[in-house]
Amino acid sequence: MQIFQLIIVALMGLAASAIFTGVEIPILKHKQFQQFIREEGPKSHLSKEGTPTMGGIAICAALLLVTIVGGNFTTDSVVMLVVTFLFALIGFFDDYIKVAKKHNLGLTAWQKLVLQILFAVGLAVYMAKFSGYGTDVWIPFINRYIDFGWLYIPFVAFVVVSMANAVNLTDGLDGLSSGVTALVAFFFAIVGMQFGHDAATVFCCALAGACLGFLVFNRFPAKLFMGDTGSMALGGALAAAAIMMKAELLLPVAGLIYVLEALSVVIQVLYFKATGGKRFFRMAPLHHHFEVGGMKEKNVVVMFWSIALVCCVLAYVIMSI
Repeated sequence: MQIFQLIIVALMGLAASAIFTGVEIPILKHKQFQQFIREEGPKSHLSKEGTPTMGGIAICAALLLVTIVGGNFTTDSVVMLVVTFLFALIGFFDDYIKVAKKHNLGLTAWQKLVLQILFAVGLAVYMAKFSGYGTDVWIPFINRYIDFGWLYIPFVAFVVVSMANAVNLTDGLDGLSSGVTALVAFFFAIVGMQFGHDAATVFCCALAGACLGFLVFNRFPAKLFMGDTGSMALGGALAAAAIMMKAELLLPVAGLIYVLEALSVVIQVLYFKATGGKRFFRMAPLHHHFEVGGMKEKNVVVMFWSIALVCCVLAYVIMSI
């Protein structure tokens, strides 16, 4: 595939997502599927309460449509879509419970984790036993594939679960997760092109476009939130695509923002317990640390987008070595 084709598919994803999102907003408002803000979050976010949520439905619909019509639709495409929709389903149940209870608490952490591990192991077993790709993983710098053997299944499961939760944690400011994911997805479209994996290339282009189309309505001040339906789906989609291309080890580089967001939460919790109630960050995840420190929400988002872009360029350099 050529760059021109990638751009066309991404534009198709953008158009489809923007149309679906525009249609979805009044439906969500009518159904009163609205966001409930956590009480321990930044006080400035209380004004966001009542904004429609579950916008990830439109992202998933656009991704499905454009992946099918964008060309090179194969069994690999089906697998990546299935993983995306399974993780979207976890997020949907979580969002729906929040809406039904009119509270910001949905599924318990253990319920989500068990489902995530179950679906992630399913993908790992498929890749190892039935896909024909085996248990090899491409290693940057040395530019060769290494067989992970029996470690492959727990490795893949860790990648998928980590990505789903890290993207979910990143979704905390208007346009943050959708913008970062658009950049990372387009980077992996380029990876797919370099690795000769056309199905993953189309899938990632469609994902990038779908995120940009959603961003039209999700940028500050957001008219719609993606909810866990969207963030879980995005994490699952990125992980599935990287795994399909055997480029899992490029995820923490291109997706460094996700890593930092997740690490900030882990550090905050461990430090809080170790010091008897002191905080390492002003607030976690990391984007709230800057926001509570006085930086405007829009500026935090642009800063994180910029970092994500630099990380994608760095990942490309590493891939090219």
